[in-house]
Amino acid sequence: MRTRGTWDRLKTGVFPLSFLGFLCLFLFQSSAVLAHELRPAYLELRQSGPETYDVLWKVPGMGENLHLGLYVEFPADCTNVIEPRAAMIRNAFTQRWTVRRAGGLDGSEIHIRGLSATMTDVLVRMEHLDGRAQVTRLTPSAPSLIVQSAPGPMEVARTYSALGIEHILTGIDHLLFVLALLLITRGGWKLVKTVTAFTVSHSLTLTAATLGWVHIPPPLVEALIALSIVFVASEILRQQRGEEGMTARAPWLVAFSFGLMHGLGFAGGLSEAGLPVGHIPAALLFFSLGVETGHFLFIGAVLAFIALIHRIRFPVPRWGKLVPPYAIGGVAMFWVIQRVAAF
Repeated sequence: MRTRGTWDRLKTGVFPLSFLGFLCLFLFQSSAVLAHELRPAYLELRQSGPETYDVLWKVPGMGENLHLGLYVEFPADCTNVIEPRAAMIRNAFTQRWTVRRAGGLDGSEIHIRGLSATMTDVLVRMEHLDGRAQVTRLTPSAPSLIVQSAPGPMEVARTYSALGIEHILTGIDHLLFVLALLLITRGGWKLVKTVTAFTVSHSLTLTAATLGWVHIPPPLVEALIALSIVFVASEILRQQRGEEGMTARAPWLVAFSFGLMHGLGFAGGLSEAGLPVGHIPAALLFFSLGVETGHFLFIGAVLAFIALIHRIRFPVPRWGKLVPPYAIGGVAMFWVIQRVAAF
């Protein structure tokens, strides 16, 4: 008798108990993952003279007149030529000032006080007089940088690719949408077309939003993203009842449509960093590549996990196949209510 494949077993409801446990644990951890501050802080230094630098410091806001406790620490022999001027703009605390250091900042250390106690990152862009730029990503485990006199050409690629990968792998709502598409397409050529459509659509809106061509209020975008997950979860239930819904018939069309909203969500992770206009094209390219890398890492991990456990046969009750769509849809519906209430 021929052994049924993994996706055939999903279809009949003989769902590996280990996979259900993995999925439920993944969803249970969502509250902790969402605690991660996805908006990075941003530090920009523009050399305005041999020994002077204009500073832009942008920190994610935490409500009215509140922000993360992050502070820039220059070398002790730095002095302020112009004192910091602060403002709260679009839920971000922004400061501008000018510093001076004898001999310049090359070779000196800049530290972000308070970063090690958070779960956010800091993007740093240092622009020299001759146009050379150093781009660095600071993390809680590495809260300092050394100003380089000759920055390497691969820094932009490395920094923004890593940011894109982190953004998608810590974006639990985006991952749940992709997981729901995986469950409804069940692999094969249909999955390839669906993922391709999702990639194309969110790349379009990511580019348009980052370049300022499209603007939709972030709270509305986040609510629609959660609603897209609820819709696909309900389509999985329809499929399990033997009804062929729109997602089952043309998952690539649904993925493309909702991918437009997800792209706007991805743009928030890049544009809220406060990137200068001249740096956006390279940042957009490598951030997009990072997002796609994260997507395929997640899809590959899920498929590899299913392939690994498909030989382990545990009998489960018939209602076991209802757990994934109800779990995904339940979490997403909570987000819909939460995000609409925050309007």
